[in-house]
Amino acid sequence: MITYTTYENKNTTEWVTFVHGAGGSSSIWFKQIKEFKSHFNVLLLDLRGHGNSKEKITKKYTFKAIANDVLEVLNHLNIDKSHFIGISLGTIVIRQFAEMYENRVQSMIMGGAILKMNFRSQILMRLGNMFKYVLPYLVLYRFFAFVIMPNKNHKQSRLLFINEAKKLYQKEFIKWFKLTAEINPILKWFRQVELKVPTLYVMGNEDYMFLPSVRKVVESHFKTSKLLVIENCGHVVNVEKWEIFNSEVIRYINNQKKHKKTTET
Repeated sequence: MITYTTYENKNTTEWVTFVHGAGGSSSIWFKQIKEFKSHFNVLLLDLRGHGNSKEKITKKYTFKAIANDVLEVLNHLNIDKSHFIGISLGTIVIRQFAEMYENRVQSMIMGGAILKMNFRSQILMRLGNMFKYVLPYLVLYRFFAFVIMPNKNHKQSRLLFINEAKKLYQKEFIKWFKLTAEINPILKWFRQVELKVPTLYVMGNEDYMFLPSVRKVVESHFKTSKLLVIENCGHVVNVEKWEIFNSEVIRYINNQKKHKKTTET
């Protein structure tokens, strides 16, 4: 089983599960834990090969298999349903999980969501595939981080992700990078199919690689989806503008609880 951390709150039955991106770990939610655990029960996951989940998984890496890692933890903890909060590639894991186990997902909060690989990101993937066995993965990761988070105000996020990536092994990076072969068809499906799960996309207005496609999806998935764009912010919204991220996401989850109560009465 992948490694997890829980913070239980005796005043509520609501759970919030945090899913980090590629190269990160559950520690990237350090600006969320204190506030969220005062409102909800909190579950932090280290995805396979990341954080404290190193060397725990030897099976083939697919998005379905990674979603099943998440399910295993929920079942182990007897968590029937949870709100899910993800960042970057973690949003793909959450959406895949919701595809497979929609009844376990109360809402999805997608920070720096990836819904389409634009031309620049396609080039990045090709470069990564060409050099993944040749260059040390940290060289590639630093390059990716600068392309995705280029501005001065993105520096903290960039350094955080590079420092987290230092904890990965080269072979883990390669396993995760091989998942890029799955990404295009999966994302195409996600853009076409609207799930019956309330979804909040939280994007920085400077997240130029991924924001345009999210805008289009929210327009077409208008029954369930909302978009919050944070000004002067890049890809890693939960770090760069954590105060806004925390307050808006907590408000959104509480509104879902209120809506649930009104529909039940």
